[in-house]
Amino acid sequence: MPGSIVVGTQWGDEGKGRIVDVVAKECLHVVRYQGGHNAGHRIVVDGEAFALQLVPSGVMYDHVTPIIGNGVVVNPWVLLEEIDILTRRGVDCSRLMLSPAAHLVLPYHQIADELAEAQRGDAKLDTTKRGIGPAYADKAARVGLRVEDLLEPMTLRARLISVLDDRNQYLRMVHDHPGIDPDELADKLVTEVAPRIAPLIGDTVGWLHEALHAGERVLFEGAQATFLDLDHGTYPFVTSSNPVAGFALVGSGIGPGAIDQVIGIAKAYTTRVGSGPFVTELVDDIGDHLVERGAEFGTNTGRRRRCGWFDAVMGRQAVRLNACTEIALTKLDVLDQLDTIKVCVAYEVDGRRYDHLPHLRSLHDRAEPVYATLPGWKTPLDDVTERWQLPRAAVDYIVFLERQLGLPIRYVCVGPGREQYIRFAA
Repeated sequence: MPGSIVVGTQWGDEGKGRIVDVVAKECLHVVRYQGGHNAGHRIVVDGEAFALQLVPSGVMYDHVTPIIGNGVVVNPWVLLEEIDILTRRGVDCSRLMLSPAAHLVLPYHQIADELAEAQRGDAKLDTTKRGIGPAYADKAARVGLRVEDLLEPMTLRARLISVLDDRNQYLRMVHDHPGIDPDELADKLVTEVAPRIAPLIGDTVGWLHEALHAGERVLFEGAQATFLDLDHGTYPFVTSSNPVAGFALVGSGIGPGAIDQVIGIAKAYTTRVGSGPFVTELVDDIGDHLVERGAEFGTNTGRRRRCGWFDAVMGRQAVRLNACTEIALTKLDVLDQLDTIKVCVAYEVDGRRYDHLPHLRSLHDRAEPVYATLPGWKTPLDDVTERWQLPRAAVDYIVFLERQLGLPIRYVCVGPGREQYIRFAA
């Protein structure tokens, strides 16, 4: 069946929305399958930048049906505000479809997130404090509220009273917080949110299966990336969901046989936001150069990203975990001004070389990078539209990464604009 997955292979911010925007031209449906409004996708169309948080990137095309799957946690106020902003800017959101099984992020989730992070002090996880973790925790504890509950005011009110009885006790006793009035919150959801959300709710699972059986191309996009995955990332400095490609099946309600393409997205260097191990991190002038040249600040939060050389050890692990069929390389142009460029080809821990990610976190934490050094090209790439126009050193760098990852690099982005990319591999 014609299903494609776009997945980040690093710590997020690889430019997934950008590649979704490229690939979506050939798709009829684009599905967001996990995460919440703690991650942003930035797309530039005709010089105009759009920052998307919950609405799938495919909304930028009139022929695409954008779908928010059951694996997403949705702050309804954020979703409605995003729809309003897009609509005012001329983007048609009328085709948007929302799974009734997606869980809601509510004010008490955000309060709990903020208070818990403050309580951790120096051991903080650097969460976005958007309530995403607590919402997923409620889902796992089977006390969460789902989108479909907005359609049943009596049920919604009863469930809010039940869950807030426990949550308010916690907030008062542990954090000296007055808590949330369940009736007041229920009134807001029923009067402000439900009338506008209800028309968006649909049978997303049925819709996707019919589309796939009809041979229509469906694209699944995740938020965050492989090494922020709750199970496979650099735990505990991870997100509260599973961005890996396998969760696209769970988070949208389809089976493995529907997928025939997994596009792994990687920056031409590596970045991460917040705390956690980072083997190739550069805390020098080159790191600062990558931040400034690459505008490495969070789309939603504005936080400065940590920067380092491309890590092929991580890349190979991401290819394994996601069963990637190809790679899309973004921000190659950020390296234009460098004399030399390094690639981490292995780790060294206590004198032992690791070509793949060490299986123990303690080993990863002590790892030192083993680098290969390649020449830079010292040539602007902004106007490159074909592979043959790339400088020889840029081609050599891309081919070196292909060999390290064991996959073809299909797309290479050479600027932020919608059309600033080339097809590198056939």
